[in-house]
Amino acid sequence: MIVWQILKTFDMYRDDTDGFYGRDRSSEEVYSKPVKAGKRTYFFDVKSTRGKNDYYLTITESKKVERDGQVSYDKHKIFLYKEDFEKFADGLKEVVDYIRTNCLTDETPDREDSDF
Repeated sequence: MIVWQILKTFDMYRDDTDGFYGRDRSSEEVYSKPVKAGKRTYFFDVKSTRGKNDYYLTITESKKVERDGQVSYDKHKIFLYKEDFEKFADGLKEVVDYIRTNCLTDETPDREDSDF
């Protein structure tokens, strides 16, 4: 369901790219939705191609880390193109449903305290 909401947001935003949050179509980043999840933040970003005639989604995981007294962010990014939306959404739904059905128990710890 979450993936479908993301894709629905993408479709909705496509109809109104000129005025959203004061950004115009000349910007590469069209829309961004940050999701805080414990020690991590996920960013769902709709971006336009260089020719500004097509759009794609980037999903970024960002985690604040400290190394040698310096704070930095570890980032991992996935680029998802419109021709892959349906297959990606189907695969994600399948594995999330599997985890919910077969792996989660009442004893499953909260990941907020985990370093994974």
